Amino acid sequence: MANGKTSFGYLLPTREVVMAPGVPDFVSMIDLAETAEGYGFDSVWCGDSVLARPRLEALSTLAAIAGRTKRVKLGTAVFLPALRNPVILANEVANLDIISQGRVILGVGIASKTPAVQKEFEACGVNFRYRVSIFEEIITIMRRLWTENEVSFYGRHFQLDGVSLGLKPVQKDGIPIWMAASAEKPQRRMLQIGDGWFPNSRSPEAFTEGWNQIEALAKESGTDSGRLHKAIYTTLNINEDKAQAEKEMREFIEGYYNMPFETMAHTQSVFTGNVAEAQAWLKGFISAGTETMVIRFGSPDQAGQLELCSQEVLPAVRS
Repeated sequence: MANGKTSFGYLLPTREVVMAPGVPDFVSMIDLAETAEGYGFDSVWCGDSVLARPRLEALSTLAAIAGRTKRVKLGTAVFLPALRNPVILANEVANLDIISQGRVILGVGIASKTPAVQKEFEACGVNFRYRVSIFEEIITIMRRLWTENEVSFYGRHFQLDGVSLGLKPVQKDGIPIWMAASAEKPQRRMLQIGDGWFPNSRSPEAFTEGWNQIEALAKESGTDSGRLHKAIYTTLNINEDKAQAEKEMREFIEGYYNMPFETMAHTQSVFTGNVAEAQAWLKGFISAGTETMVIRFGSPDQAGQLELCSQEVLPAVRS
């Protein structure tokens, strides 16, 4: 994404803006995206949820941002394909790639197993029990629709008979699909149908351990791990006042997920500290081989964190 160097992305607060009282301030999302591009970020990202964690809809939000930016890649972190019909979704994502002139990356997941997410699937008419096999079929179908003139597919969940997609992505090989894949089965799946690895690793050491496991699985299965783009999704609060950073991060995580901070911090990449410590944190992931770092700020002051990161942290990390 950035000429062989590590690229940096910014995850827009599309959930936080919906959690705030009143009408969601969509203009602020456009402003933050434009600011991130102006600061030299390489990509901007949106999360996805319909009911479990309500937020601005990812694809239409990115379409609006595409019209106001020129350079940044536009990604989802992460999207839940299993909630959608594959033909409609393939068409919508291809349309976004056309609008943005080939800037789309689709970060995808199968959805976490929580009561709220299960209820979300049920409300959307999708059997949660079969979300993995539905996910696999959707990814397979979309890839084929983007790259083949006519697609016939006869699966457990979807059947297509000679279907041609009118919209083709600008990216000739189709939209890059990155997967979180934090356990063996998802990693095997990613090696078969993914283009990138996009975990939320707790530390650079955990990232290295995960990648070593992927390489071992690739060798065992005769697949090529080298073609996978290596990315990381990490949440930062940069503040010289460590106690304040930790307070804001705790409030952010617990408000975002409606779960105890300790529970989420055991499974996610979460950092609080000053500028020098933030530089060291990001450099650790780069040393572990990360090619793209998507940064979310666990703070009520998104604009301030974005400026601080771009002006004080990233120049030292990039160099």
